[in-house]
Amino acid sequence: MGFRMDGVLRWDLLPLQDALHLNESEVKECFTDGRRVSFLIERRLSRDVLGERLAASEGDDHDVLDAQGKKWEVRSLARGGIYFCPSYMVGSGRFFDAAGFLRKLDSIDAYAISDITKFPEIPCWFVTADKVRSWWDSQNLGPSTKIGREKALRLLAESAK
Repeated sequence: MGFRMDGVLRWDLLPLQDALHLNESEVKECFTDGRRVSFLIERRLSRDVLGERLAASEGDDHDVLDAQGKKWEVRSLARGGIYFCPSYMVGSGRFFDAAGFLRKLDSIDAYAISDITKFPEIPCWFVTADKVRSWWDSQNLGPSTKIGREKALRLLAESAK
């Protein structure tokens, strides 16, 4: 199958506003920006969904290790889309390396994808590395593995069939 929808991460806005000393729009802005919220999403998925532990360090080849010893990479589906290559290949002055991306796919079992645009109720999907590889092989991913939001949602929906 290669895919499954696996629930929703729910956040309570009022306690977040109180704890962070921010208003509602500021909290929503922080929690819908992948650069800001990825640290928190990894922890919530690790604790509340995958049920095991985070990688020992940011330099590990995965984000979360589940109870069966499977390695997971956590990705956020944001307004601008999603990428599947290693994060060291994304950003200003960084370059995509197809061989490095394929090594990443060989080193992990699956991706946990969260649609942060839906905060405070963030849907999550699990997609195997093999499914992402099939998207790459069939040229459904962009040249650097990034795809737009609508295309990502379409691929996720098609994979659920």
